[in-house]
Amino acid sequence: MDASEATEPSTPPNEPPRVAVLGTGIMGAPMARNIAAAGLPVRVWNRTAAKARPLAEYGCTVADSPDEAVADADVIVTMLTGGDAVESLMVGLAPPRGAVWAQTTTVGTAATDRLAARAAKLDLEFLDAPVLGTRAPAEQGTLTVLAAGPERARRRAAPVFGAIGSRTLAAGRVGDASRLKLVVNSWVLALSSATGEAVALAEGLGVDPRAFLDLVSGGPLDSGYLHAKAEAVLTGDYTPSFSVANAAKDAGLVREAAENAGLRADLAAASENRLLRAAESGHGDEDMAASYFASFPPE
Repeated sequence: MDASEATEPSTPPNEPPRVAVLGTGIMGAPMARNIAAAGLPVRVWNRTAAKARPLAEYGCTVADSPDEAVADADVIVTMLTGGDAVESLMVGLAPPRGAVWAQTTTVGTAATDRLAARAAKLDLEFLDAPVLGTRAPAEQGTLTVLAAGPERARRRAAPVFGAIGSRTLAAGRVGDASRLKLVVNSWVLALSSATGEAVALAEGLGVDPRAFLDLVSGGPLDSGYLHAKAEAVLTGDYTPSFSVANAAKDAGLVREAAENAGLRADLAAASENRLLRAAESGHGDEDMAASYFASFPPE
């Protein structure tokens, strides 16, 4: 099926929009569950079908192909691993003309521009809509959606954004949301890397890491994120909220964006190196707190 054969969404204006969720991993699966729980008809697809099948228990229709998932969608949500994955998927699809494409994957600025161009060729209303939050907020429906794009498209996607998040921020024109997300991610990456390094340093110097945490608690150096990531390290619980591999990808996007802006992002580059080392030592699928292991030489 090519773009010339695409149909137009036909859902009556007073009925909930039909939604297609492409990508049902750590983030996409709970997003789809919450959309379905809000009473919206949802079709889901994932490259690894086993990750999508459990969503049938929550009222989602599991599609055998992405074409089937988007066949009559009013709103298409993409939540994949990166820009290349989103782009390669959408190249072969022919969604209904006029549907809204809410692109929630963090893909950086260059990929966002390419995806917006792809949306124009498909006659889709494109929203640059990365989300803030990891597994727990996705499960709780309390993500923050950064929605950049036409107001009409944001209004049409509002029931979807209301189902997955507690806040939707109108972030300006397409591309503005992705740029803002990279700034936020640069801060998150720096905090996570600094936490792992501080805990490793404490251990290396014979200092109780909890003494460090107690010392900064309640003061200007304190951070909830510090305690969350330090606790993951100290308990050895690396259940992924956001994986090392995905964090490395995001660190690379921050570094590249800074370079394109004529800046040096030394902390992002250092975080990227730490995360890549942790992934190479077998921790790529673990929570990004596992960048802690990059503090130690390979065995």
